[in-house]
Amino acid sequence: MREPATPSQEDDPVRLRAQVSAPSPATDLHTEPEKLRREVAASPAPSLDQTAEERAEEARRIRRLQLMMNMVMQVIQQDHSLPVEQASEMVADARRAALAMFPDKALAFDLIFWPRLQRLMRERYRMQ
Repeated sequence: MREPATPSQEDDPVRLRAQVSAPSPATDLHTEPEKLRREVAASPAPSLDQTAEERAEEARRIRRLQLMMNMVMQVIQQDHSLPVEQASEMVADARRAALAMFPDKALAFDLIFWPRLQRLMRERYRMQ
């Protein structure tokens, strides 16, 4: 088991990245929204309480993000005629779209999706 983090350790992004292991191919893709929901919930909200409509909109955005990332990963993995440059562009576009949906969640994207995309690009294109 991992030791409980002290407040200074929790704020250190380098330490957080080191604690996150690369997901295996058998990782359940439905856990991604849960991680993102926790990250979104942990951020300070502009208002004290979210309305049911705001929570529903957030859930729609999370689901949309999950579907988008799954589609990008599937296209990269399954389209054998896709050049590495176009795959890299798709990854960059997916990151921009994710940050447009969740502007203050770059760290969450880097912790949740970036390792998967890196692993996929390495496996697919035999990159180092």
